[in-house]
Amino acid sequence: MAYKEIDSVLSPGNYYFSGNTAAAEGAIAAGCRYYAGYPITPSSEIMERISIRFPEVNGAFIQMEDEIASICSVIGASWAGAKAMTATSGPGFSLMQEAIGYAALTETPMVIMDVQRAGPGTGQATRVGSGDLMQAKWGSHGDYQPIALSPWSVQEMYDLSIEAFNLAEQYRTPVFLMADEAIGHLMERMDVKPGLRIYGRFKQADLPPFGMDQDDGVPPMPAFGEVQRLLVTGSTHNEWGIRKTDDGSIHAKLVERINNKVFNNREKIILTEELYLDDAEVVVVAYGFTARSAVFAIDQIREEGCRAGLLRLKTIWPFADHYIEKIGRSARCIFVPEMNRGQIKGEVMKYAGCEVASYNQTDGEIIHPETIIQELRRLF
Repeated sequence: MAYKEIDSVLSPGNYYFSGNTAAAEGAIAAGCRYYAGYPITPSSEIMERISIRFPEVNGAFIQMEDEIASICSVIGASWAGAKAMTATSGPGFSLMQEAIGYAALTETPMVIMDVQRAGPGTGQATRVGSGDLMQAKWGSHGDYQPIALSPWSVQEMYDLSIEAFNLAEQYRTPVFLMADEAIGHLMERMDVKPGLRIYGRFKQADLPPFGMDQDDGVPPMPAFGEVQRLLVTGSTHNEWGIRKTDDGSIHAKLVERINNKVFNNREKIILTEELYLDDAEVVVVAYGFTARSAVFAIDQIREEGCRAGLLRLKTIWPFADHYIEKIGRSARCIFVPEMNRGQIKGEVMKYAGCEVASYNQTDGEIIHPETIIQELRRLF
């Protein structure tokens, strides 16, 4: 149960990849050796790359009949001891939600890559959007704390794919990589270093696999076929996996722990990037591809004498509440541009002690830097 240094699977150096290709390579670098999925635009290139690369690294690839079968297969592979993942978009993500709740309650480490498109419904299958963020948080019923990452470059599709697997193993939970179509299909240079840090799964046969008194709240996870006999159920269970659906105290303890193991460690999980916050009067809070437009816009408007800054959310869930509270104490206004109808704006409003403005775009196009510049001018 610790990080270890390993050699890169790819030869060190520079590569010219798409975001989806980089995500697949990041998963392989992190040790993913099982993939089950169903092709769906705009995530299909992840699956295609995995299908080509897995024979080279002794991985197991299966194209399933649908997204429900895909994610259930990934859950099974994880309990068999593999690092496992799937990738999807839009309607496919919706179909996975029940199994995601099962994975949360059974504390199954796995990675779900959602390359977001314009919805709802089938929507614009080939166009960009960022409308799945609340679904990642609340898509399955009940109370649990998801971890969701938001890459803004091809480099981060690689790096945050590795981070997603590390977090899944460290906290024994499903982790989402919430890309958007523009990042998935973006082509740019990325760098592969000679080595990387990988988190190893905690296994100890004499300890209960569903409850411990450890500070981080994360119990060990042996695999089926190893020494320990396992019971895994999506119903309420005690620390040994035995069903206890009529015991309210056991259910309360279980739900509290699977929430707290993420919530109490959120300061270790949350990743952000800051730009010009020391003197910012108006702070842009952005994520994904929109943050790229925001950086250009902020540089331009600062040349006009407008003191703007940026807080980029690399982690969407757990939400960076403390960061927003801090900004709200010094900034006059927080501005949130989004390719949805304001999903993260609502979260910002919960914690900011200042004015919160927003710009929402759902036409299947990226938010252009000039649009952000115009909106910022209105706020100064």
